[in-house]
Amino acid sequence: MPPGYRVWALTGLPEVRPGDDLAKLIAEAAAGTGTDGGFGAGLVDGDVLLVTSKIVSKAEGRVVEAVDREAAIDAETVRVVARRGPLRIVENRQGLVMAAAGVDASNTPAGTVLLLPEDPDASARTIRDGLRDALGVEVGVVVTDTFGRPWRTGLTDVAIGAAGVRVLDDLRGGTDAHGNPLAATVVATADELAAAGDLVKGKAAGLPVAVVRGLSHVVGTDGGTDGTDDGTRGLVRGARDDMFRLGTSEAVREAVTQRRTVRAFTDEPVDPGAVRRAVAAAVTAPAPHHTTPWRFVLLETAESRTRLLDAMRDAWIADLERDGKSTESIAKRVRRGDVLRTAPYLVVPCLVMDGCHTYGDARRDGAEREMFVVATGAGVQNFLVALAGERLGSAWVSSTMFCRDVVREVLALPEGWDPMGAVAVGHAAEEPKARPARDAGAFIEVR
Repeated sequence: MPPGYRVWALTGLPEVRPGDDLAKLIAEAAAGTGTDGGFGAGLVDGDVLLVTSKIVSKAEGRVVEAVDREAAIDAETVRVVARRGPLRIVENRQGLVMAAAGVDASNTPAGTVLLLPEDPDASARTIRDGLRDALGVEVGVVVTDTFGRPWRTGLTDVAIGAAGVRVLDDLRGGTDAHGNPLAATVVATADELAAAGDLVKGKAAGLPVAVVRGLSHVVGTDGGTDGTDDGTRGLVRGARDDMFRLGTSEAVREAVTQRRTVRAFTDEPVDPGAVRRAVAAAVTAPAPHHTTPWRFVLLETAESRTRLLDAMRDAWIADLERDGKSTESIAKRVRRGDVLRTAPYLVVPCLVMDGCHTYGDARRDGAEREMFVVATGAGVQNFLVALAGERLGSAWVSSTMFCRDVVREVLALPEGWDPMGAVAVGHAAEEPKARPARDAGAFIEVR
């Protein structure tokens, strides 16, 4: 026979109420299916049950009073991903990224809302164990919910909990029909099952459970050595691998807040293209008189970095000696500057005063330079934030400002270029420590 499967909705399920034994209700409905539609009686080993999360939540008492649905969404939200008007896409406490944290005000009494199951994988295991006890069958169970998808219009059901089902089919390392290697193909089997079940359950037909028969190869037994007991954790892409983790305004805010001063880097090389993209962001900063006061000198070779840092170190030591610092004190200060030496990439931002106005008095000429300095700082801030968006760590160190002549000579820069520190760039050697929260109100004065 050609490969295939059958999928049908279970009929006869009553209205589910808090405290109901959901496995028992499903077993009774399955036993009463008979030969309706030619699908055979009951459940058999290898079947997959697709259970709408709403009835799981009702059975588990996840119906809560909520005059304000938004407050319930707030309580279930870990992180706002994107917001447009009243619509919020958020990461909820189950780790799922979805609209409104999965809080549902439909199919529930007025004045209440329905929350997702506390632990959908555990819910699936309970249903599976209950069906084994009631019917003596080994089935897979997938708890489903409705999701929208980036770049695609319309909704579909996906798996939010699973037990006894291989949720992912990892084909990497194999070959296709033409012998080409498969390097990135991992199939979301549980999501495909959920979507197939939704075709027969429908959104308004009152049929919350479907059965898939003929795909017993995705169903496992106890032990889970084939990955069938791992639940749906593997379906949620981790933050490090998620290229589309944030909405537009949230991405800007996240990049700003995630920009940290990194003082220890790995040996992993820096993509020069990423640095150039960060420079492109830097030069969008505001500047006076329609000028472009930024220049970024990229030190991409170890030789160029060492030559500059050695010359700067010598100049710094000479300054400290003139200040009367002890040998021990000088050595300690020089060691603190080693962050630049540990970075695999250095950038020297420079201020260029082309286009500035000259007024002939110290007050206005001083203010003119300050405008250009502020614009350069804005460009460097853009640069640092853009590096964070590229998943690169950075440290903006002021040292080149104390020996500008040395820097200009070593890097063969024009006389009018003023180095404004140096930026160490690389991949952070460790996760940044939690940053103490700052109350923005403490920095605001209203007049």
